[in-house]
Amino acid sequence: MELLVLLGMPLAGGLLLALFGHRDRAGELSAAMSFLTFAAAAVLTARIVGEGPIRVFNEMFFVDSFNVFLVALTAFVGFTTSLFSRSYMRNEQHAGKLTPARLRLYHSMFQLFMFTMLLALLTNNLGILWVAMEAATLTTVLLVSLYRTPASLEAAWKYFILCGVGIAQALFGTILLYLAAEKVLGAGGNALLWTHLNEVKGQLEPTVLSLAFVFLLVGYGTKVGLAPLHSWLPDAHAEGPTPVSAVLSGLLLNVALYAVVRAKVLVDGALQTDVAGNLMMGFGLFSVVIAAFFLSRQKDVKRLFAYSSIEHMGIVTFAFGMGGAVATFAALLHMTVHSLTKSAIFFTVGHAAQKSGTQLIADIRGLVDTNPTIGWGLMLGSLAILGMPPFGVFASEFLILTTAMHEHPWATPILLVALGVAFAAVFGKVQTMVFGETSGKRLPHPPALIPVFVHLALVLLLGLYIPPYLADWYRQAARLIG
Repeated sequence: MELLVLLGMPLAGGLLLALFGHRDRAGELSAAMSFLTFAAAAVLTARIVGEGPIRVFNEMFFVDSFNVFLVALTAFVGFTTSLFSRSYMRNEQHAGKLTPARLRLYHSMFQLFMFTMLLALLTNNLGILWVAMEAATLTTVLLVSLYRTPASLEAAWKYFILCGVGIAQALFGTILLYLAAEKVLGAGGNALLWTHLNEVKGQLEPTVLSLAFVFLLVGYGTKVGLAPLHSWLPDAHAEGPTPVSAVLSGLLLNVALYAVVRAKVLVDGALQTDVAGNLMMGFGLFSVVIAAFFLSRQKDVKRLFAYSSIEHMGIVTFAFGMGGAVATFAALLHMTVHSLTKSAIFFTVGHAAQKSGTQLIADIRGLVDTNPTIGWGLMLGSLAILGMPPFGVFASEFLILTTAMHEHPWATPILLVALGVAFAAVFGKVQTMVFGETSGKRLPHPPALIPVFVHLALVLLLGLYIPPYLADWYRQAARLIG
């Protein structure tokens, strides 16, 4: 029942808001639908933690500790983003950037995007997973191009082409996976069910599976934003509405990486080697280095934090590539704190850009004077994402670095240098925005900053103390993956 509500609410919300998304209370309707989605996710999470994995609807949906953790995170960030969107989109409409028709498009596509993300996480069928990821691309293309400026249309087109090519690679990888499974499971839908594949992974043809993983990693890795497949991501973040940047960084990248990790589990079982892990470590480490050195060149604040997302997804990919209990636990923790922190940062950045009338870092000054909650929210969020203790990002990065020191000492200095460069670049730019000379204007609708401090409070809690039930949850998920 909760699964039907979980998928039905955003789908119904998308249809309702396609009709009524231009009205004054559309933001409240979107938030209400998102809250019901989050409530259903919470009920489903409690059930999985208490009863264990479930398969429903003729095994087309499968929920275990790994994907239910991401479902809960996705629904929560979707709900807080919908709360933030209410005042943000009204300010955009007041500034003349949005017509009622575009506002309706935004609200409906936001809900449909949430539906595609949840469908990708919950489906047991790898073919449906691919379809859901493609549908997520189409919905977000419309969201990125919402303003219809030349820059936003270019960014949306670039996003569509690059991710379209990437998702085509993932389709070829899925077909290869089916060909390998068909010999063992027989023709039909069962050959694409992940649970069936996992049961017979030791019997799958290793050569075909290793080739399939390469295509899946390149395909879904494009959606993750792994270098050198990342060039769509900064443009999409910079030109789309800020709530879209928040869910792209906080949700879409996680879901794409989830697909890669599910594939890695199968390949590890078939090959009994570290080929998949080594590929993920290589892509992850390269992404961290590339993003760190691009950070210092950024002049647009949303592009700055877009490259930060590439850096952190590289860290998570590297950790999943290392494998093992500690590294996988740290990767799951890092996915959580990155999603919460980065979405909170984009919330503050969105309102800061509205107050200053620009996204250029050089023109955003004195936030702590013009609006202390925005200024301190941005500063605390930046310190959190840079890995300053006692925030949760520090805890996850510390676990990843210490594991790398023990198992792959050659990678540790590369990670440390890249993290140091990223810290200097981001902190230097954020400091001037927060504490520089005062500039800005009063917003017609007060900013919604409660989600910012709720997210940061959770990240701080996870840095100081991980509740036992949450730690057990991470351990269960880590065992499933590793």
